[in-house]
Amino acid sequence: MSATTMNIRVDKEVKDNAKMIFAELGMDLTTAVNIFLRQSIREHGIPFKLKLDIPNEETKEETKKVLRESEKGIGMSKKFSSAEELFEDLEI
Repeated sequence: MSATTMNIRVDKEVKDNAKMIFAELGMDLTTAVNIFLRQSIREHGIPFKLKLDIPNEETKEETKKVLRESEKGIGMSKKFSSAEELFEDLEI
């Protein structure tokens, strides 16, 4: 198999931190990137789960507050039983 060169841009701090971790694992950055690429091919995608950040406590509390208020109808728009009723209210 012939080798080729790939150039990528990455923050210096990210590169330096990754190099330290991979060195502790006994490999260089090139080997680690090759492992990632080969595993991506095997998985037919990113070889790990991508997910959103877990909300912090403040966000969780605000979400609970909004849900409690919405159950009481606070801060909610008027409810309509049909699109026609909505359009009539909007005078469209």
